[in-house]
Amino acid sequence: MNLHDLISDTIRTLWSHKLRTFLSMFGIIWGIVSITLMVAAGEGFRQGQQKQQANFGKDIMIVFAGRTSLQAGGIRAGRRVIWLNGDAEAVAAEATACKYVIPELGNNAAIRSLYNSGNNTVAGSYPPFAEVRTLPVAQGRFYDDQDLAEARRVAFLGSDSAKQLFGSRNPVGETIQLNSIPYTVIGVMREKDQNSSYDGADIRKVFIPFTAMIRDIPNRPPWPADSVDRLLVVPKSWAEHEECKLQVRRALGRMHKFDPHDKEAAGIWDTVEDAKAFMLIIDGMNYFLGAVGVVTLFLGGIGVMNVMLVAVRERTREIGVRKAVGATRRSILGQFFIETLIVVFLSGGIGLGLAYGLCGLVNLIPMPPFFAGLLPGWKTGLISFLLLGTVALLSAMYPARRAAAVDPIEALRYEAGG
Repeated sequence: MNLHDLISDTIRTLWSHKLRTFLSMFGIIWGIVSITLMVAAGEGFRQGQQKQQANFGKDIMIVFAGRTSLQAGGIRAGRRVIWLNGDAEAVAAEATACKYVIPELGNNAAIRSLYNSGNNTVAGSYPPFAEVRTLPVAQGRFYDDQDLAEARRVAFLGSDSAKQLFGSRNPVGETIQLNSIPYTVIGVMREKDQNSSYDGADIRKVFIPFTAMIRDIPNRPPWPADSVDRLLVVPKSWAEHEECKLQVRRALGRMHKFDPHDKEAAGIWDTVEDAKAFMLIIDGMNYFLGAVGVVTLFLGGIGVMNVMLVAVRERTREIGVRKAVGATRRSILGQFFIETLIVVFLSGGIGLGLAYGLCGLVNLIPMPPFFAGLLPGWKTGLISFLLLGTVALLSAMYPARRAAAVDPIEALRYEAGG
């Protein structure tokens, strides 16, 4: 029997036993679809959360001034600490493990354009603020070092602020009034999702150079006019994160005379630690989904194995007849091998097609900001396909080898279940 005849005979055999073939295929399809969807959901949640975190700011530490809780240098605890203009540059000079140390000052201001008015938060910082806080540009540009050095009255609008003040008009080049002081709009931020902040959503703010901010819209008494709300710190790398934090505390403690270990004096919102904690949660969830997937594959493998074992057992008399008319042991095993391969590859293709198709359909639905959709990985589908395919091959070939080794007369006498 040549290969063409073998394949033709195999297909006829599978077609004549439709229910048995379907049950074998269903176990493989179910296992592949189940684990692919579970892993895709986990990956979608992970990427969605990472995107939300990146929209707030990538690997940053926000350093807030507080009150001392420890005595230092003979000064009592409970003293108010205030960051001042110039602190950021001094800290940056000492904190060599930090990529950026920049100040931020934010205050509400009456804002007016020719078309509308409002009361929005105005934030002032340095040019790296756009990178640190992830402020994507839709039109124009963000303020630069020259704007900062010359304290130019230029403004970068959040997307909602631009709509509020100018509607559908192009704001770039227009003039707005910040507390009756004219500022020229040089850019507009692209709209973004944001699930966390310390002073409101960025899309509803107006951003100006720090030098213009501290001159035109400084903090009001009882705060000093040169005070700063917070410092934004970015480590050079995750590996230098702790060293950067320690250097910042040490420098601020020296300048403001508090113990560097006093966390109340310099409170830090550490998004790097948050990211690490989040990765632990995601890893735990992936381990859980992986364990559920392994159990699903195991159950699917058992189903495939049972169907295959029963199928071969029912065909022991058929094997005896074929051996009686001259079929070799090798040709019998070859037919079972081809049958199983056809079932495995057909089931695997259908399973992967269904899984990816379902993911694509679900992803057409609008997703919440924290979920990026079902994102299947090819490795998961391939591993589940190989595992279930191996189970199917072993489940078919082992009893087939035993049946093919039986004497034809004994095989002819065999009755399933007898």
